Parts: sequence; C-alpha cells; structure tokens
Amino acid sequence: MSADDELAQSWPAIRTELERAVPATVYQVWLERIQPVKLSGRTLVVAAPERYRRHIAGRFARVLQTSAAAVLGPELEVDVVGSAARADAVTPTRATPSVPRESELNPKYTFDQFVIGEGNRLAHAAALAVAEQPGQAYNPLFLYGPPGVGKTHLLHSIAAYLRAHAGGLGVRSTTADCFVSDFVTALHTGCVDRFKAAYRGADVLLVDDVQFLEAKARTEEEFFHTFNALHTVGAQLVLTCDRLPRDMAALEDRLRERFEAGLVADISAPDLSTRVTILRKRAQHDGLRGIEPRALEVIAARVADNVRALEGALIRVVAFHSLQGADGPVTPDLAEHVLDRLHPRPSRGVPTVGEIQEQTCQAFELTVEELVSSSRVARLAWPRQLAMYLARELTDASLPAIGRQFGGRDHATVLYAVRRAGERIAADGAACQAAQRLTETLGGDRAE
Repeated sequence: MSADDELAQSWPAIRTELERAVPATVYQVWLERIQPVKLSGRTLVVAAPERYRRHIAGRFARVLQTSAAAVLGPELEVDVVGSAARADAVTPTRATPSVPRESELNPKYTFDQFVIGEGNRLAHAAALAVAEQPGQAYNPLFLYGPPGVGKTHLLHSIAAYLRAHAGGLGVRSTTADCFVSDFVTALHTGCVDRFKAAYRGADVLLVDDVQFLEAKARTEEEFFHTFNALHTVGAQLVLTCDRLPRDMAALEDRLRERFEAGLVADISAPDLSTRVTILRKRAQHDGLRGIEPRALEVIAARVADNVRALEGALIRVVAFHSLQGADGPVTPDLAEHVLDRLHPRPSRGVPTVGEIQEQTCQAFELTVEELVSSSRVARLAWPRQLAMYLARELTDASLPAIGRQFGGRDHATVLYAVRRAGERIAADGAACQAAQRLTETLGGDRAE
C-alpha cells in the first residue's frame, strides 16, 4: 500500500481521535478544517487555514501528534503547513476517482434540524413533498437564495430522508463542481460510459450550486443530456443555486428553460426570531448548556444574513467562554465582547426591522419570542405596536414585510398597530418618550 493510500484510509480514524481528545467546540473552531497533505516516512503533513496555522501548530501540536500516532504508530511527527502549501502537494483525500464521487451528507442537515421561518417556508414544504413523493411532487425542484441560508441543508435533508425511508431508490447527491470534475476525469481516463451510468442510473439526483456549470460548454451539454435522460423516465431532480435561472446569463438557454420547468422556490435570510430559534436548536443539538437566552439574541442580532456564520458565531462565543475558563453562564456581555471584532455593530444609518425588535426587547425586558408571539396581553401589546410603528417609520420595509417578521401577521394587522401606536405617542407623554429613546438608540430621526 502506498503512503498516499495509507493516509487516505487512516485520516478518518485520526479525525475521530482528534474529536475524542478535545471538547466539541474546540474541535469545531480550530481542528475541523485541518486536512491531510501527505505521509512522508514517519512525518505526517497536514494543512491548516493560513491565518490560524501558527496558533494550531503551537497550541495543538501534542494532541495532533498523539491522535495521529494512535492510528499510524509511535514516533510519528506532525508538520502543520498553511493551506497555500497544500495546493502544491498531492492530497490523498482528493485522489482521482475511478467512479464518480458522491458528496458526504452532513448528519446535522435533516428536516428535524431545519428551522422554518417566513423566508424559507415554501422551500421547506416543497423539499419535504419531494422527499415523500420523489418524481411526483415537483420535478425539477429548483431552490435559490444567497449563500448560507439553508439550501444545502434542505438538499441533504432530502437525501437523508430518502435513504432512511426509501431504501430501494438510487439517490445520488453531488455538487456541480464535483460533476464538472468527474466529467473531466472521465474524459481523460476513458471512463465516460461509467460516468454516464453513475449519474443517469439514479432515481433521485441532487445537485448543489449549479451556478458552477456556467461557461463550461462541454459539461453543460453533458448535464443537459443527463437532465433529459432522468426527467424522461420520471427520476427526481433537485437543484440549488445562488440566483434565479433567468439570472444565469452564461448558461445555455435550453438548460435555463429546464431549470424553470418545475417549481422555483426562493430562500431568503432568516428574520431575527428565526435566527434565535436556529441558535437555540443548535445549542440543544450540540449539548451546549449555560447560555443565557439574551446572549443568543445578541448573537442573532449581530449576524443577520448567513446561517453558517450565525452558527459559527455561537461556536466562537462558547469556545471563548470555555478557553477562558470562565465561571457561570455565557452572558450577553461576553457575546458582545467576542463578536465586537468579527461582527461589529452596524454603523448607525437606517436600522433593520430585526434591530428595532432587538432594541425594543431590551427596553421593555422581553424576549423576541414574546414580542412576535400571538399573545395580546398588555405587557406585550404596547411594545409590539411600538416596534411595528418604528419599523414603518424608520425603515423602507413594506407592511407585509414587517408583518412577516412579527410572527407572520398580515398587512392589515400591522397597519392597525401602527395607527394605534401613533395615536398613543401623540396623546401620552410617556409613550412619546419611549418612542424617542428607542429612535435615538437606533440612530433614526424620523419618529416623533
């Protein structure tokens, strides 16, 4: 067995040893992105992100050496290089495949772990329908949205559901980048028939990030024929993209038309209450305890557009708390301190609806869940009306858009709340002062 083959087979076991050796948060923050480069004699070379290489090499040298030695034998040395150096080396885990590869499914990406909000409700319902009735519900299903909002999560959820409940179906999950790479490899190695059989023999084909097919004429043609072959026999296709099909200018018209032939569902960035729920669910899933609810709201308010960045911010805060050996729970002040450099407060200009909700909750000592809930008790009704009023006055959001961020209320409910709040502000000095204080905190100047 060659050194490359030995490393390719041993690396998963080394990863397991690393996960056992350090707390989960430490592994996720520092060690998860380490990749093997080569095994040379008794030296294992691994690559770490350039900006963290020196810290990882210094702080985790012993645990890296111990974990690798447990798998590859004693007297093994570990050399940590930067990611740039890795590009010049042969990476065992990316050896040229003899058959098309399948993307590994993230075990955390299941329907149970997906948090439904106003921005992803349609996409979630469509994905679940496809998983329950592949080839019959929506075919193709095209999910689009900016990076980090849950497209890959839904794609993996479909695959996981089918593999658990429809064992007789051939499910292939891949990325457009892998499809391109596999096709080029098949051309160079004379394995085109094997490539076609692997992809066109699937009952369900899931392809992530199809925007990477643009401007690759030969691969586009092959994907077009693969698409047609599958669709003709009723196989299910699910595609994700960072834009609408019509916005993929460099893609052939015939492919765009096929992408648009089924259901096109968008996923937008989650609102504040959805982000808080995502953080709470992630903390429960990972067994993270001792986090004050307000700390989760601080993180959710700072990281608004990307779920991966949101979860990464949670991991950083918890890791900082753990590495500092701090007593007591993770507090809002600690979260603020950790995130000040990575996710600074936005400069004061036009506030977002989420920021208005956050500041209103702080002023009235409420949680976001209480603010957007259906409860009509007086303790919640006035802050909710005031927040809707300020959202209308200080942002450009429409009434329906505001309603969606307040628990899915309709525009008539928001309009009523805005009018009621305006009347109270005009007639009640205390209410007027509360509106002014919040407006000053938010950096606006239009409320009276």
